[in-house]
Amino acid sequence: MWGLFAKVAKCLPAEAAHRAAIVTLQHNLGPRPARLTAKVNLKVSVAGLDFANPLGLAAGFDKNAECFNGAMQLGFGHVEVGTITPKPQPGNPKPRVFRLPKHQAVINRYGFNSHGMDAAAQNLQKMAAARTGVLGVNVGANKTSPAPIDDYHRAVARLARYADYITLNISSPNTPGLRNLQTKQHLADLLAAGRSGLAEAGLDSALPAKPIFLKIAPDLHPGDLAAIVESCVDAGVSGIIATNTTLARPEYLDGAHAAETGGLSGAPLFEAATAILADVSRRSDRRLGLIGAGGVAHGWQAYAKILVGADLVQLYSGLALQGPHLPGQILHQLAAMMDADGVSAPDQIKGQIVDPAAAIKYARALCEKI
Repeated sequence: MWGLFAKVAKCLPAEAAHRAAIVTLQHNLGPRPARLTAKVNLKVSVAGLDFANPLGLAAGFDKNAECFNGAMQLGFGHVEVGTITPKPQPGNPKPRVFRLPKHQAVINRYGFNSHGMDAAAQNLQKMAAARTGVLGVNVGANKTSPAPIDDYHRAVARLARYADYITLNISSPNTPGLRNLQTKQHLADLLAAGRSGLAEAGLDSALPAKPIFLKIAPDLHPGDLAAIVESCVDAGVSGIIATNTTLARPEYLDGAHAAETGGLSGAPLFEAATAILADVSRRSDRRLGLIGAGGVAHGWQAYAKILVGADLVQLYSGLALQGPHLPGQILHQLAAMMDADGVSAPDQIKGQIVDPAAAIKYARALCEKI
């Protein structure tokens, strides 16, 4: 049934299919993953939070916190809603989402379309009692804001009480000037704004402290990456999400929509995002929690990201391209690979292969054995 649903969704324009998926999950409809047969424990603990498994739904899908409970039932151990801006904004003109099925990729230039933090807060409060799993709230700045860093303070102050963790998104390629906040010059002010937002919400002295994550781009200069890691450690940030979508275009990319502007996600992003993740892992030396995102659509890809140092893994484009059965498939593949590798928990493979190319090669070969 759900395979048929995915095929029908592919016949719709990309944004219409996205909206149909939101409505479906609002009604708590969707496949439930089968019970794992492998004798492994997929539980993970990061930043004082306990996750049922390492797989999460990345921000960008449930932009206004409308369907996170339904999404959680697909098998995700955590769901990250957003990106949510302080004020409502329409985002960029349509069409603004494009599938590249030949390359298992998506280009989007949504531009932080958001109903705003007050609407999101109402949704979060309304559905709080039924929530399962870990919930992250991803916040960003309005496109026309005269003071973008203040926007992060405001959004954190308004929404943090409903979240298990907060993500500061400074890496979308579709909001002009946003990625400039990743430089050392602005990062300290940004992270201070996140902390002051927690203080205004009355959560700065809570024990354990409310975790703050930072979401970064894959198109960073190594010097900027080093500064980001050290700034996060110095500011007491709990973790880094690596990575957002990319502005880069591989030479082989072709098709009717290959030249569209926006952030590229899906399979073409996988190797670059995993390389950035490995670099962050090496530089942070276990001082930060790490979430690997970018190009995950199979268990071996999640496995490779854990091998280079990820605690958790997120996906979004894979769900859009393959359908709602994907999270359950990946969890079963992960469990089978761990079983074949002779390990019983994700922490036993975390960071065991520091070279990203070697980790990818190992994970693919292991997958072929199961």
